[in-house]
Amino acid sequence: MAGERRRQPSRRRSSRRASIAGFIALCAVALCCGVGYAAWDTRHDDSAAAEDGSAMTATTAPADLSDDAAGSPSDVPSSPSSTPSPTRTTPSPTHTTTPPPPKVPTHGSGTFTTAQADGAASGQGRIRRYKVQVEGGIQLSSSAAAHEIAAILADKRGWTADGRDGFQLVSSGYADFVIKIATPDTVDAICGQAGLLTRGEVNCDVGATVVVNLKRWMLGSPEFDGPIDEYRALIINHEVGHRIGHGHEGCPGPGKLAPVMMQQIKGLHGCLANAWPYDSQGRYIQGPPAA
Repeated sequence: MAGERRRQPSRRRSSRRASIAGFIALCAVALCCGVGYAAWDTRHDDSAAAEDGSAMTATTAPADLSDDAAGSPSDVPSSPSSTPSPTRTTPSPTHTTTPPPPKVPTHGSGTFTTAQADGAASGQGRIRRYKVQVEGGIQLSSSAAAHEIAAILADKRGWTADGRDGFQLVSSGYADFVIKIATPDTVDAICGQAGLLTRGEVNCDVGATVVVNLKRWMLGSPEFDGPIDEYRALIINHEVGHRIGHGHEGCPGPGKLAPVMMQQIKGLHGCLANAWPYDSQGRYIQGPPAA
């Protein structure tokens, strides 16, 4: 029993040494695991830092490209906040209105003023002197009308192209004929004395006088689709044509130019409206005789 008691402390010391050795081994294992974990964690952080660095480089690359001599500004995306949006303006619609036709008085003073305008002779052969007169009270310049008529009679497509007739505008002295521009009522009165019925609408040629209806001079004719100055040429060429011996002519055929001696205001009958007796090549535009 005493011997057993003496060995008992030895077993307790051995047990304590075993416990201490186990504890030391356990600590060693824990220490190794901790170092390994720390080493793994450090390597993981380095990889994460590398990925973040790549992300930053990608983010800042466009800004670098804008200063790169080898780059192009068009390669750099624009920031919506730094580029103002263009202002779009919608043009206002433009409304064009056709001006109303001028008001033509139906009657004037009944007296006429001779245009104080003279011109050089045009054409060859017989030179006919003429005056231009405008009725009072109609607000039409006699001088302006005279110069316009002179230009019509001197045009190379006019009657001077025949080589036999010429014209000269004069303001005084002898005149072979007079061109009067008058209101519809006055035209009816002058033409009516010769037995002609104009009904306030058309022109006439009476004796040594060509009477131009102001309504036709200002408004043209619904049968003539050209500009007003062309229709004025038709009036003068038609009436002066009578003065030099031409009678009325009809339409030479559908689609052809109407002769200037055709009464175009009464209908074109398939012809094309035309203001000149000759074309630009000097050929006479002729139709069959008409009453």
